[in-house]
Amino acid sequence: MRLRTALPMLAALVALSSDDAGAADRPTISLQQLEHMFASIRARTSWDVDGAMLWGYFFFDTSRERLVALGDHLAASGYRTVGIAPAGDGLLRLHVERVERHTPESLNDRNREFYGLADQFHVGSYDGMDVGPVQ
Repeated sequence: MRLRTALPMLAALVALSSDDAGAADRPTISLQQLEHMFASIRARTSWDVDGAMLWGYFFFDTSRERLVALGDHLAASGYRTVGIAPAGDGLLRLHVERVERHTPESLNDRNREFYGLADQFHVGSYDGMDVGPVQ
């Protein structure tokens, strides 16, 4: 995982491959990485990372139709679809967001849910999240 500052968002993204490898072979974001991310946000910003924050989530695939279906499913759960955009190498990126409160443990649970949704909707990968203050 790498942290990068992209004002106003602090991104915590893991680059995942969209190859045909099974879900068990895909890299995932660990709880330890999330704990480090939260500690880094606390140290580097004045944000109340334990409060309501704007969390963005990213999925990648070559099929717009699969990403639209996943985006519609997430919209029914209260996520806002920011968009589907080209991401290079023939991939498209679905970006959804929602204001949520997270701890490293609850974000770990959310990530596990999203890895499962990527598999359920046959989307190449769930790639990770970014976070910023609610505007």
